[in-house]
Amino acid sequence: MREQRIKMALIGAGGWGLQHARILRDRADVDFCAIVGRQPERTLARAQAFGTNGYTDIDEMLEKEQPDLVSICLPNQDHYETTLRVIQAGFPLLVEKPLVFDLKEADNLLSEAAKRNLFFAINFNHRYAKPVQLAREAILAGKLGDLTFASWRFGGEGTSSHPHANLIETQCHGFDMLEYLCGPVDSVMAEMTDMTGGGQRTIVLALRFASGTVGSLIGTYDSSYAYPDTHRVELDGTKGRAVIHDTVRRYTYHPRGSELGEVWEAGYFNDMDREFHRTFDKHVDALLAAFKAGERPPVHAEAGMRALKIADAAIRSWKTGARVRVD
Repeated sequence: MREQRIKMALIGAGGWGLQHARILRDRADVDFCAIVGRQPERTLARAQAFGTNGYTDIDEMLEKEQPDLVSICLPNQDHYETTLRVIQAGFPLLVEKPLVFDLKEADNLLSEAAKRNLFFAINFNHRYAKPVQLAREAILAGKLGDLTFASWRFGGEGTSSHPHANLIETQCHGFDMLEYLCGPVDSVMAEMTDMTGGGQRTIVLALRFASGTVGSLIGTYDSSYAYPDTHRVELDGTKGRAVIHDTVRRYTYHPRGSELGEVWEAGYFNDMDREFHRTFDKHVDALLAAFKAGERPPVHAEAGMRALKIADAAIRSWKTGARVRVD
């Protein structure tokens, strides 16, 4: 008997929405029923390109299509109202990062979803990069021993009207990945600069984890994604070191004191692990498996709240010049 397909709709017809549309169209277990956009011509063109129905009214789409699961991909500062509308209509959902920019809004979204016992996922797809998975496996296998420090550096270009956009909408990936690998962050100390204008576009954080591990995070919109190693994560422990280069490009591990180590890089035909966009495909694999099984999302929207709490602590630390605990 053929497995019944999951009926999915997409709200958002923008740039990263193309990746949502590609995945939903290409999966044999998904009935890609609709795209909702703001501009009629653009939305119709996107819907026709992906063989689905186009709408400019969210409520009309939800009423007519009755999707099993809704994917939301909107501009970073426009998440709250649409997400709340879908939740209050009673539909399970996947949202893009950041969850929102305001803690009260985040709390309300989680509360409203919990009242309805909704499947509520967020797309922290960096977790699904092969080097990140290898680092996590090394940690769980004890190859690094007890972690002593972790560092994250990620920076490129970016513009936004929000003064803390880089911290909230981009470094949320850093907060999520560092906690995924090292456990919860306990406290933060922050330095930030607005020397290029447009808000605190470059930030440096000192982190202390609940385990006793210490760490650092550097994030910026004053650099370039064209630079090699624009993203680098280093994990040092009592038994060894692991390094993640450019999220998907390279992973290295060295036992303590050894000049001889291990290296992973994608092979010639391994486009799945080489391409950043495919980390989203892998997340959707895990997400839909959980949805079909009636389980919690592999990355629950609570992770979005958690990243926002760390960002909020960093802002308070920068404003006061003091170390701030993460609630």
